Amino acid sequence: MADLDNKDQTEMDPADMEDVEEVEEEETGEDNSKARQLTMQMMQNPQILAALQERLDGLVGSPSGYMESLPKVVKRRVNALKNLQVKCAHIEAKFYEEVHELERKYAALYQPLFDKRSDIVRAAYEPTDEECEWKQDEEEELTVSKQEEMKEKAKVEEEKKDEEKEDPKGIPEFWLTVFKNVDLLSEMLQEHDEPILKHLQDIKVKFSDAGQPMSFTLEFYFEPNDFFTQTVLTKTYKMRSEPDESDPFSFDGPEIMGCTGCTIDWSKGKNVTLKTIKKKQKHKGRGTVRTVTKTVPNDSFFNFFSPPEVPEAGELDEDSEAVLAADFEIGHFIRERIVPRAVLYFTGEAIEDDDDDYDEEGEEADDEEGEEEADEENDPDYEPKV
Repeated sequence: MADLDNKDQTEMDPADMEDVEEVEEEETGEDNSKARQLTMQMMQNPQILAALQERLDGLVGSPSGYMESLPKVVKRRVNALKNLQVKCAHIEAKFYEEVHELERKYAALYQPLFDKRSDIVRAAYEPTDEECEWKQDEEEELTVSKQEEMKEKAKVEEEKKDEEKEDPKGIPEFWLTVFKNVDLLSEMLQEHDEPILKHLQDIKVKFSDAGQPMSFTLEFYFEPNDFFTQTVLTKTYKMRSEPDESDPFSFDGPEIMGCTGCTIDWSKGKNVTLKTIKKKQKHKGRGTVRTVTKTVPNDSFFNFFSPPEVPEAGELDEDSEAVLAADFEIGHFIRERIVPRAVLYFTGEAIEDDDDDYDEEGEEADDEEGEEEADEENDPDYEPKV
């Protein structure tokens, strides 16, 4: 009987065992929750984050030791693979050279359309009713009430236009509006630049001729104006599509190596890239004061045509490097986006597309993830993942 009693004391009912397991799971879940909260608190501490970042920065580029541990015969074969990779980089460079030739070919096909765009903008050509008809997609169709509102507004605008002595010609301030709509360009604009850019009639991209070093030129066409004597301002970007011998694996397509602007023949007193300031100077001996006039650089979009020169030997200072990096980005953006899609930047549609591509998806994903986490934590049955 004693043995049976001891056996009863040591063994448990299966239902009791389930209760114990549930308690253990709850305790484990509680421990994980506490660990998670502690981790979150640590990650919100700026000092801890800074220390972690410093540690990670120290690891970047440091060898893992794996390559050093490989047998010599395997290292030889890895070197053979790296030599193959260098040859791949040279083939890729040739690929981009041919892409550049295709760009030249298709630029000639686009140009008649861009020329007609320019004619419409500067009132050299009036499009027909058929050319002006724009068919909206079903998603773009307006409601009846909205259509009536738009008709009424158009009627008021027409009446107002009839009262004016002159109707506008072409599309006034087309390129200025494009520039003001694009953050990358509007940051360069100053108030004193706007009266000049109202005279901008067209921007063209010209690619280097076949057999010549890879480059492209931005041509800004102005109507005759009181600010400078030229009608065309140019900016040429020189490119390279070949791996750097000292670091062939860094090759990632053509890169801009330098750019050349043009000298603007400013009319007297119209140079917005310079400003005159007056300073008072006191003579050390006599104590007399005189006013000195100095000419200093002034912020202006037209500094775009006077980039820092890239020396053939030697390095640029940090400020010049930063200016050139921004300049290359702007030149590439004008070539790739602004010129081909100018009307969409004028209307703002391209800007909305850019915002959709780069901002909203990421924000929505973050919001959804945050909401999901919040819902899980508020769920009484929620168990943190181990």
